[in-house]
Amino acid sequence: MFRPGDAGQQAEERAARYLEDRGLRPLASNVRRPWGEIDLVMREHDTVVFVEVRMRSRSDYGGGLESIDRRKRGRLRRMAETWMLEQQWDGPARFDVVALDGDGGIEWIVDAIRGDEL
Repeated sequence: MFRPGDAGQQAEERAARYLEDRGLRPLASNVRRPWGEIDLVMREHDTVVFVEVRMRSRSDYGGGLESIDRRKRGRLRRMAETWMLEQQWDGPARFDVVALDGDGGIEWIVDAIRGDEL
């Protein structure tokens, strides 16, 4: 039976496999706090990578990156800061977006959300 969260979970698992195939190491997934969530936390060399996974069945309303508004970016920043404090991470960090479409396509946008955009 299909449950509402299944599609999102499958998208995150697919995105994680895609990034692992490209050399990133998983650190955490579905990091939740009362004010937000980070889909994936990965590591690429000495950089922690916070990944927002976006699934779009249609592109009529824009792609995955366009769906991340200012409020969402602020929650992502706060979540990342919290995670780094909890893990005592003092190295470099970045925000990537993995956008999946209904046709099976994947777009990985490296450094998609910069600090000045948060």
